Amino acid sequence: MSEHTRRKALTVAGLTGLTGLATAGTASARDRRGVPTFVFAAGANGVSGVPNELVLRGYRCVGVDLPGQRPTDAQFRLSYQAPQDLVAFATEPSPLAAVTVADHIAATVETVRRAAAHGPVVLVGASIGGAAISLVANQVPRLIDLLVYDTAFCCGELRTPDEYLSTDEGKATHAAVLLEFMAGDPAVVGAFRSNWRIADPVRLAKAKEAFMSDSTEAEFHTFLNSMTPDELAGKGAVDSRGDLRTWGRIPRVYVRHLRDNINPLALQDRMIREADRRTPRNRFRVFDLDTAHVPTSAKLGELLDLYDRLARAL
Repeated sequence: MSEHTRRKALTVAGLTGLTGLATAGTASARDRRGVPTFVFAAGANGVSGVPNELVLRGYRCVGVDLPGQRPTDAQFRLSYQAPQDLVAFATEPSPLAAVTVADHIAATVETVRRAAAHGPVVLVGASIGGAAISLVANQVPRLIDLLVYDTAFCCGELRTPDEYLSTDEGKATHAAVLLEFMAGDPAVVGAFRSNWRIADPVRLAKAKEAFMSDSTEAEFHTFLNSMTPDELAGKGAVDSRGDLRTWGRIPRVYVRHLRDNINPLALQDRMIREADRRTPRNRFRVFDLDTAHVPTSAKLGELLDLYDRLARAL
């Protein structure tokens, strides 16, 4: 694997120029009422879970299904089952081979459009999903009432998530451990392919420390099995800056994860500062969650309490 490919893999495995900009303006300019809908943009490897608790509290919630990562797209193949055929797994073409980041953004925009027909929209992005929600906000600012960056990449003075991970603030990331899960050459399969079913205790321990250092083994294994094997190549190299005329006018929240080993706290703070400098009249509201990159079940409860309060204030 080339060094260029390795750098891209760090961003994608550690995490998740479009046309058609909408007219400048935000949801606050609209007179729309109703039950808020939480739209969860997918992070790395297709993860966009919908918390049942928010539904039980009366909110609509939807995770975005992405081209190449839907149940019908053959992400989970026979070679991935046990016993695994690692030779076939490393060479079989990916359903993402013909899919682009623009396709994924378009799918998220369409989900936001459908949700906005029923009331206010809270668009949530975690990890590299933050880059996605900025790009969606560039296109449909009038349909989004609140942007939530959950320990997420918010590109400002730098263009891409890759560039942020290369900064001094990003050097503490443990994302390199995810390279140990990669299977196959991206140039052959057409995507970054990871084998999340590796049973090597050393590699699993490293990944747990990177993603969920404060979780139980059971919670960590559940998280691993929620991810699809394939992810888009080059996602972290896309210019994901928010446009000041559109993204820059939408109210936004940042949830810092204080124990994050993928998106280090110093890097989270840098992205918050840069965004606030770009839009001094529309600054982040910042909240802290004392957890790792992926929250435990207990900490997820605290996060959902925050989401509940934010939605009630719309």
